[in-house]
Amino acid sequence: MEIMEQFLSDLLQINPNINIELIRRAYQKAEEFHEGQLRKSGEPYLVHPVEVAKILAELGMDENTIVAGLLHDTVEDTSYSEAELKSDFGEEVALLVDGVTKLGSLVFESKEERQAENLRKMFLAMSKDIRVLIIKLSDRLHNLRTINYMSEEQIRDKCKETLEIYAPLASRLGIYTMKFELEDIALKHLDPEAYYDLVSQVKSKKQQREDYINKVIAEIKESLDDLKIPYEITGRSKHFYSIYRKMKYQNKQMEEIFDLTAVRIIVESVKDCYAVLGVVHTMWKPIPGRFKDYIAMPKTNRYQSLHTTVIGDNGDPFEIQIRSYEMHRVAEYGIAAHWKYKEGVSQDKEESKLAWLRQTLEWQKDLNDPKEFMETLKVDLFSNQVFVFTPKGDVIELPAGSTPLDFAFKIHSAIGVKCIGAKVNGKMVPIDHTLKNGNIVEIVTSSNSKGPSIDWLKIAQSSNARNKIRQWLKKENKSENTDKGKEMLEKYTKRKGYDSQQIIKSSYINRCAKAFNLASADDLYTAIGSGGVLLSKVVTMLLGYYHEDKQAELRRKEKTEQAEENKKKQKKKEQTGVTVKGVDNLLIRFSKCCNPVPGDEIIGFITKGRGISVHRKDCINVLTLPEEELQRTIEVEWDKQKDNMSYDTDINILAEDRKGLFSDLSRVCEDMDVHIAGVNAKSAKDGIINITMTLSITNTGQIEKVLRSLRSVQGVADVYRAIT
Repeated sequence: MEIMEQFLSDLLQINPNINIELIRRAYQKAEEFHEGQLRKSGEPYLVHPVEVAKILAELGMDENTIVAGLLHDTVEDTSYSEAELKSDFGEEVALLVDGVTKLGSLVFESKEERQAENLRKMFLAMSKDIRVLIIKLSDRLHNLRTINYMSEEQIRDKCKETLEIYAPLASRLGIYTMKFELEDIALKHLDPEAYYDLVSQVKSKKQQREDYINKVIAEIKESLDDLKIPYEITGRSKHFYSIYRKMKYQNKQMEEIFDLTAVRIIVESVKDCYAVLGVVHTMWKPIPGRFKDYIAMPKTNRYQSLHTTVIGDNGDPFEIQIRSYEMHRVAEYGIAAHWKYKEGVSQDKEESKLAWLRQTLEWQKDLNDPKEFMETLKVDLFSNQVFVFTPKGDVIELPAGSTPLDFAFKIHSAIGVKCIGAKVNGKMVPIDHTLKNGNIVEIVTSSNSKGPSIDWLKIAQSSNARNKIRQWLKKENKSENTDKGKEMLEKYTKRKGYDSQQIIKSSYINRCAKAFNLASADDLYTAIGSGGVLLSKVVTMLLGYYHEDKQAELRRKEKTEQAEENKKKQKKKEQTGVTVKGVDNLLIRFSKCCNPVPGDEIIGFITKGRGISVHRKDCINVLTLPEEELQRTIEVEWDKQKDNMSYDTDINILAEDRKGLFSDLSRVCEDMDVHIAGVNAKSAKDGIINITMTLSITNTGQIEKVLRSLRSVQGVADVYRAIT
């Protein structure tokens, strides 16, 4: 009850006008149906939907969205039915929950197919109500915050998917607070070495940067006070993933990143933004090419701001961002900052700002291959954008790297199929010319044009253009070319002495079609039949895929055999050193909570499915066993014939944190011929460090000798065996 009241109190602090009784009912329903369910961390499952609801509230979402966040897993994971949900909370909440629900009941052939179908369903639900995506993003954010309890493989998969799909989606909606946190958490798990190295580098000069930025802020304040306009000014640090991307993909050093720390100025109006920009440029010299006017030309996610990089008095560059209070709200919370879901207000006003979603729903219908769907989605939907102009001055948005073909098909299909070239800024260019921001593009057409060819699929960069080119090719190429292409391929392979059944597999044909930028196997056969693709090139590709599969099959076989061999070795290792009285051939493992070694009094505990777990008799987990669990203990003893074996055990060291401490501790172990299997250290207060060392020990006598020797090391306050 206290937890619920605290949760409701938190929501009221965020939004005092929220319908708290509706939220209370939803909380009680979630609590009722999730009762007894636990997360992998061991905490009650209810914690997850409650935290998702808090994230939604912080974004400023309406009551129905928060209710859907509380109940988003009930229909899928509990006995609560969709009909009951609709009856209790209305059709709107039921639709939101249905949109978020995963396709757990369906079986897919591959991970790519499952991911593609989940995203297809999510996009369809988003087209009806964009709040579905905001709930899904909130769900993913909390799962990432608690991802440590997943397996290593699951963590990598979730984090990779987050960087490729969910963080870019948050960016598309302009919810940068969420995007930055998703990216930083994912980076920390995917490349921890790079992440912590970045943290260290940023921290090392943090004070120096802060002092410099504070000096800059003071100078700007002095100049802005003369304008007599209201303003706020703060320093802003770049998030780690953004720094990581610049260093990795642009080969930059930390010193070359100008916007590592920036100054942000917030004013009341657009007019004030440009007035402040004028003041800034009179104070410091701007760097050519580093000024960006996102007010005159907003990003697709509605982000608006002025960005300029200037040279400071000490010669170091720094970035200044200037925006209005409304622009700042949109920059932090994106589409959620303009939520209109109140009585009598529809979603129609937001639809024009989500044209990218409508386009995605159009072209995804024609993509049958899940891998192609995923790759096209990443390239087209989440790529950087380029903004170009028509001769009349209309702004056209295209994916970065687009060509006149993409521009032509974006204007109209009829212009695209008749395109023979283009004028960019008044000069003729070929159809494969790469467009840049600010170009004025005029398409040159001809009524004598033969129309698109297969090569156009390699030139076009946008899914919109490629889809329309494919549609044209399908319409123009006669169906007999498909059958002709199949027959030609079969005859060619037989003539060359290949087994056509092994070579012409559907999976190979689909891969080959994709390599030629074709949507399906039929498109490939049609291209062969019409002479658009060389038979010899297709067969070479198919043979390559066949040999790849054979090699992969061989590697899988070797891997399986190696795993079985390792399992046998591991089992043999685990069954040595300790015997169970009266029983043979049992799997035995040593408990990590107390790490017994020869000389300790030990006892066995019969686990469920993992053999016998050996504990010290004074282990706290044994001493606190419930009465009914004591029946699962069993007598075990050390095998005296195996007294030369070593066992890992942990010792704790409390010591003065000084230079050379680890070297001295290691020397003691080396002198006593004791192997250090692992070290973990944590700094405490007052210059004290807590070190846990995992040592390979033969018996308790050796432990006592090691403990005595370590206590004699300078600065060591205490040494003792660790029991968790």
